[in-house]
Amino acid sequence: MADLDSPPKLSGVQQPSEGVGGGRCSEISAELIRSLTELQELEAVYERLCGEEKVVERELDALLEQQNTIESKMVTLHRMGPNLQLIEGDAKQLAGMITFTCNLAENVSSKVRQLDLAKNRLYQAIQRADDILDLKFCMDGVQTALRSEDYEQAAAHTHRYLCLDKSVIELSRQGKEGSMIDANLKLLQEAEQRLKAIVAEKFAIATKEGDLPQVERFFKIFPLLGLHEEGLRKFSEYLCKQVASKAEENLLMVLGTDMSDRRAAVIFADTLTLLFEGIARIVETHQPIVETYYGPGRLYTLIKYLQVECDRQVEKVVDKFIKQRDYHQQFRHVQNNLMRNSTTEKIEPRELDPILTEVTLMNARSELYLRFLKKRISSDFEVGDSMASEEVKQEHQKCLDKLLNNCLLSCTMQELIGLYVTMEEYFMRETVNKCWLCLLGRLWLWTPMRRAS
Repeated sequence: MADLDSPPKLSGVQQPSEGVGGGRCSEISAELIRSLTELQELEAVYERLCGEEKVVERELDALLEQQNTIESKMVTLHRMGPNLQLIEGDAKQLAGMITFTCNLAENVSSKVRQLDLAKNRLYQAIQRADDILDLKFCMDGVQTALRSEDYEQAAAHTHRYLCLDKSVIELSRQGKEGSMIDANLKLLQEAEQRLKAIVAEKFAIATKEGDLPQVERFFKIFPLLGLHEEGLRKFSEYLCKQVASKAEENLLMVLGTDMSDRRAAVIFADTLTLLFEGIARIVETHQPIVETYYGPGRLYTLIKYLQVECDRQVEKVVDKFIKQRDYHQQFRHVQNNLMRNSTTEKIEPRELDPILTEVTLMNARSELYLRFLKKRISSDFEVGDSMASEEVKQEHQKCLDKLLNNCLLSCTMQELIGLYVTMEEYFMRETVNKCWLCLLGRLWLWTPMRRAS
């Protein structure tokens, strides 16, 4: 017999499932009840039905408590019915308008694209016509300017021709005007080569005669013909010849200077100073011309050529200084005196003082000159590299450092200073020793015991 406290599990009976509204749907059917024969099973079914009845009653009570809220919501829904119908109609109307607008926008955008295409073709046609006219204008202008020897105007027309869009010219050559354009191009190219030869020849004559106005005149024409590097190179050669001539003149004056002159002790430092000042004056004078006609970033090329000539003249001056001042011989004497147990005759500090003073002055003027170059080149690079990439800026900085640190001027000054340090050490040590001896001598004279004796 089954346990009466726990209802028996009925075969064919599933677990209750949720019904509509949260209620339960009874799993006990009438067929199941009719099939039962045992009293215990009937009692269990009865108890189960009673339990389900209580659950249903509680759910009904809960629904009855919410009757007012449900009725008010139903009333609200009934009232919203007409409005929802209106909203539905408005939504359908709005959807139709949006669809119409989309179709209209698509049509308009298609027309705009066609208009842009037509406008671009029109601009190309106008540009083509302008280039053809410019080509004819440049050809006539170059020939007229060359006949009147107006080389600036001829260069301006040539520059305008060189700036024309080559792709547009190539397209024009394929049209009906092809033969005329080919003829104009041939004449312009011949005029360009002729003008380049004339400018180079006139510039050479001006540099040979030392005619600075004419030199500057043709120097300004080179960039108009696309000859930036050639113009800077030729102009730098002219300036370097001036620097060399003035430096040699100054060096001859040094060699003929009387040793009794008050500046004789620093005459080589003065010679280097004159050389540096001359180059600095050239840079200051011609920097505006280079920036205006050649563009920013080109000053480095000019200074690079000038520095080569500067190195050449510095080497000459330093060689003369070393020979006349016996700089290497003095250094060897100092080295021998610095060695312990040396029998070499000592050098008086006052004999080294003029040499050391002149070397110090030469090095100071060299440092000042190199700082001047660095400032000018850096400023010029900053303007030219305002829109350049970081790689280009770093490359320009490397070029500047290489120019200033590896030039012969820097190397020569480093060699002089290397010997100077040893000589300065000896000079200071001997000076201090003499001061101590002098002081001890005075103390000995003023000792009371010495005075009493």
